[in-house]
Amino acid sequence: MVNKYRNIKKILKNLCLLVTLFSVSTLVSSASLSSFKPSFDSIKNTVVRKEVFFNYLLPAIHKKNAEIIQLRNSILNNELSVNELEKLASKYRVKHPATQEELLKVIDILPPSLVLAQAANESNWGRSRFAKDFNNYFGIWCFSEGCGIIPKERDLSAKHEVASFNSLEECIDYYVLNINRSYAYEELRQIREKQRNDMQPIKGIVLAEGLGNYAFPGIEYIDSIKSVIQFNQLGRYDYTN
Repeated sequence: MVNKYRNIKKILKNLCLLVTLFSVSTLVSSASLSSFKPSFDSIKNTVVRKEVFFNYLLPAIHKKNAEIIQLRNSILNNELSVNELEKLASKYRVKHPATQEELLKVIDILPPSLVLAQAANESNWGRSRFAKDFNNYFGIWCFSEGCGIIPKERDLSAKHEVASFNSLEECIDYYVLNINRSYAYEELRQIREKQRNDMQPIKGIVLAEGLGNYAFPGIEYIDSIKSVIQFNQLGRYDYTN
């Protein structure tokens, strides 16, 4: 009889958790592109906190990828003027004049699983000071005086600051641009290009191999990102084509 009541209590507890997840996730999904920003510190249940975190970031990630896909289509269909192509080449640091192939290599989507895993890793699931106060979810640095916030434990000889953003969308814009144009992530772009050429889905667990220069030590960082993707089954958010 005691075990029976324990099982009922456990079932009710799980049902309550599922209801909470559904309610909070629905709220966050509908409000994430507005001024609503969850207080991740106040969410004590780890499962709920993670789900709220994913649902907060996902609409902005999908929005950015949709913009990139639209731009890729414009390039493929020769819809852009010479001036527009030159501006893109400058923005993405491609030599002039840029070929269609060169532009499409750098102007491409990032799988949601990869973006979510890096954001979770770099912001401690949205609870870091830089994520909460400055919308920096990816540990992004800047190097001109006054460009951001000076870390409390910065070495005396260091010059970097932690970048500040006005919104989540602005942060994701910069993060994606940085991955797509920085020399440090050339390997990631090569992996992505091969996936496209082989007509394979672009998967975060595969692209993570190209993040060796994102943090030190590189191999451990790659393993940590892949672990976040696998443990949280983030591949479910990646596109199938």
